[in-house]
Amino acid sequence: MEWLREWVSVEESAEAFGHRLTMAGLELDAIEAAAPAFSGVRIGSVLTVAPHPDADRLRVCQVDAGTGEALSIVCGAPNVFEGMRAPVACIGAVLPGDFRIKRSKLRGVESRGMLCSAVELGLAESSEGLMELPAEAPVGADFREWLGLDEAILEVDLTPNRADCLGMVGVAREAGVLLDQAVGGPVIEPVAATIDSAVEVRLTDADACPVYAARVIEGLDPDARTPLWIRERLRRCGLRPLHPVVDVTNYVMLELGQPMHAFAADAAGPVITVRFGEAGDRLRLLNGNEIEPGPTDLLIAGQGGPLALAGIMGGEPSAVGSSTTRIVLESAHFSPHALAGRARAYGLHTDASHRFERGVDPTLPLYAMERATAMILQIAGGAAGPVVHTGTIPAAHADAPIGLRRERIVRILGVALAPNEVERILTGLGCRVTTVEDGWQVRPLRARFDLLREEDLIEELARIHGYERLPQTLPHATAPVTSGAQDAIGVRKRELADLGFHEVISFSFIAADWAAAFYPEVQGLALANPISSELAVMRPGLWPGLVRTAAHNVARQRADLRLFEHGLRFVPDASGLRQESRLAGLLCGRAEPEHWQAARRPVDFFDAKGVVESLCARHAGTLRFVAAAHPALHDGQSAQVLLDGHGIGWVGALHPSLRERFDVPELFLFELDAAVLAEALVPTFKALSAFPSIRRDIALVVDEDVPAGEMLAAVAELGLPILQENRLFDVYRGKGLEENEKSIALGLILRAFDRTLGEGDVDSVTKAVVDQLSARFGAKPRY
Repeated sequence: MEWLREWVSVEESAEAFGHRLTMAGLELDAIEAAAPAFSGVRIGSVLTVAPHPDADRLRVCQVDAGTGEALSIVCGAPNVFEGMRAPVACIGAVLPGDFRIKRSKLRGVESRGMLCSAVELGLAESSEGLMELPAEAPVGADFREWLGLDEAILEVDLTPNRADCLGMVGVAREAGVLLDQAVGGPVIEPVAATIDSAVEVRLTDADACPVYAARVIEGLDPDARTPLWIRERLRRCGLRPLHPVVDVTNYVMLELGQPMHAFAADAAGPVITVRFGEAGDRLRLLNGNEIEPGPTDLLIAGQGGPLALAGIMGGEPSAVGSSTTRIVLESAHFSPHALAGRARAYGLHTDASHRFERGVDPTLPLYAMERATAMILQIAGGAAGPVVHTGTIPAAHADAPIGLRRERIVRILGVALAPNEVERILTGLGCRVTTVEDGWQVRPLRARFDLLREEDLIEELARIHGYERLPQTLPHATAPVTSGAQDAIGVRKRELADLGFHEVISFSFIAADWAAAFYPEVQGLALANPISSELAVMRPGLWPGLVRTAAHNVARQRADLRLFEHGLRFVPDASGLRQESRLAGLLCGRAEPEHWQAARRPVDFFDAKGVVESLCARHAGTLRFVAAAHPALHDGQSAQVLLDGHGIGWVGALHPSLRERFDVPELFLFELDAAVLAEALVPTFKALSAFPSIRRDIALVVDEDVPAGEMLAAVAELGLPILQENRLFDVYRGKGLEENEKSIALGLILRAFDRTLGEGDVDSVTKAVVDQLSARFGAKPRY
């Protein structure tokens, strides 16, 4: 907040300002202090340093902490020296972790306090000695108050389209327009060259790197240290101070949003080339990893080979170190499409790649170069050469105006904003605004890659004006325009919901081993840069997502499940990638809700089959279930679903090996071609017969392997006009039958529309049915 207030006047509390940011779309994640709680720590000056009489590694220091008398403090830090300013925890001080400072003796010498390192104050994870303070630090002052460690730090969660706020200038711009305050910032002037040293820059791909600026700086003081105020700002932003040059490039990145890099000039050489990887390239990165860049990796190369992975991470051989006195300072613009996914390909995610992948203002490199040059010269001395600027700033959406109509604002937001309010908001966001007859012509800020059309500008007006200030007006109801296919699938989904199913939406990406387990015959399309191994391939079907959801629920004592999903499956073929709409479902647990009048019955194959029959009931075609094997289904409990002889899906029990592998109970699955389901007939009225129906039951003995569904289909093939329905109502095996036989009982429902049926009508239909089944399956009447 202290850094932000240097740019814009923010008088409200951190909590109130954080809420304001959240309401404007920059969501506040957390507010924390700049340091953990501690008290009783003063700024001390080391007056004398003497050896400890009984310990070689300890020193006895006399320290002025502004208490009126010198404090004798035993210290083991190797960097303590006379005249040093350092934090002193006096008697009674409480350090992080509730560590209390008491009067004590160390190897026989009294110690009346403790000289502190940054680690002991919770300001660093590691240190090599005491925290050295500037010579001008006021002796005796409260250290926490002097360094502003009670300052609030706001952590803001930015959406990917708001890369413009990945620098203090962007957040200040938001604060200025939200608070209606002027936005300031540092005055950045060009730094004149005082030496002629320069490098040659060569760009091989203007699309990947349209702008590159380089500058040689010589005569740096190797003993220079980064000022405490810069180190503190870096620490509070989550970056570790390393070296004055590196710290300045990081500071400018946090301030302006422009990533920068510095090379040791002797390692870089006289020529800098921005190119893609070539055969034989090798690079050891700053994190110690050695990589072999490929033809899709953009590199910064010197005459000796690659120097850095462009826009991601520098190389170790050209890194700036404690003895570096000559550097080449880089400030460039790399296109998002050139860097997209390249950091993840090497398991990296850096501050630079985070910004370049989302888009950085291409006009920033020269601006950032001058800012960094001035800071480096001020901190480490030296002399700067001329800026070598290569390339051309690319054309952008910001060059073409966007029309913004007054009537469109009212139509979208339901409120008419005053013209001066519209202009204030857009101008405050960095846009160039011109008034025209029906509204305005607006040219967005170059950093706002998300402002492309009129609705984007209206969204900006809404969030800055305040969503809570917009009127709550119900829209006029209009009938949605949908296709017949959409209507039909919607009907099928509502049918499933009526049957007790819940819809789920799972990722279109699944783990490669899940895809292979369910669909071993399909080579799933692998992603080039998956987010994780769990989301590595495009799903060849919907069952893996349903089973994963079932496993998640079963593990939480929710075993009675009815789930369905409508989505795409992705099947590579010779023509490319085939995307097919599917409707899939899962049944698990009890067939009926628990009730004292009913015995518990688990779901079985026929429950799943019945659901499929219900979904296909509106089709005029003939629906059949044919026993067939599927890799994901249990042998003997799986069937292919046929409609007029064409396969439209599968139904069956999950294979036992997959049940064990994914730790789920017995469950049943179905998956159908949604495009076929969308072709269902529109319900039409059919006249009812005024004459009574007659039922005739027959029992037929057939071989065990004869499917009952085939028998029903054979009866339907007869096309008997008075046979209204054919029901399978019993299957018998046992006494009176051979071991390989079963008895199938059919109920024939007969009715005519023009007369009452007689016994002769019933006998003729019964005979036709028996003859058909006898001829087709060798069926024999059972008496």
